Amino acid sequence: MKDVNILIDAGVNVKKSLELFGDMETYNDTLETFLQEIDGKLKKIKEYKEIGDMANYAILVHSLKSDARYFGFDTLADIAYKHELESKANNMYFVTSNYDELIKEASRIINLVKKYMGREYVEEQLNVAVKEKDKAILVVDDSNIIRSFIDKIFKNDFDVIIASDGKEALDILNNPDERMRIKAILLDLNMPNVNGFEVLDYFKEKDMFKKFPVSIITGVDDKEAVAKAFKYPIIDMLTKPFNERDVKAILEKTLNSNI
Repeated sequence: MKDVNILIDAGVNVKKSLELFGDMETYNDTLETFLQEIDGKLKKIKEYKEIGDMANYAILVHSLKSDARYFGFDTLADIAYKHELESKANNMYFVTSNYDELIKEASRIINLVKKYMGREYVEEQLNVAVKEKDKAILVVDDSNIIRSFIDKIFKNDFDVIIASDGKEALDILNNPDERMRIKAILLDLNMPNVNGFEVLDYFKEKDMFKKFPVSIITGVDDKEAVAKAFKYPIIDMLTKPFNERDVKAILEKTLNSNI
């Protein structure tokens, strides 16, 4: 016999759920369906996040929110509801920045349900990403939103070093300890103090492109500016707005480049 206290002690609002399901037998049967479907739903949520498809992302987190409400998973429902609102507003940066929280709570619920159902489950552990200390990327952009967005994407794989303008970037690159770790640079063009073109000029003068592969991430759509950027030996250019998959693709291309 299943011990409902496992759910109650973990904060599940079983009493409220029974107003819908009527009895524990129906509740338990429906939980089986939840377990069968949740992994596929989370997989699609991740896919839509990565390609920036906020319309379909909103549909799926709405469905996740509804499921969570039905079963009394109130915390998961509240988090999913925030994602639903922000994705409907096309706030991709909120979604990316808060995605880990959503998945962590969903994973907690999945393990809780498996424990309750007598299935094999994984005890929740503190998951601390281990980064290679010699593996860093430099992100140079005057937008804190863009810097935070890119940091969230790569924080588990790289030490993401950020600079808000070209001067900060050059100061970092002139630091022997930092420059040895940097494997790729994502550079904006329009920035205060020292702009992206000035950084590119510095790289050309100091013959630094072979040491540091550079790709451009910019909101500039002026044809002359784009053509000017490609006169330097950059790897590629990505124009805003972009999504997570675009950023991953350009970084992979930059890291694997042979100038």
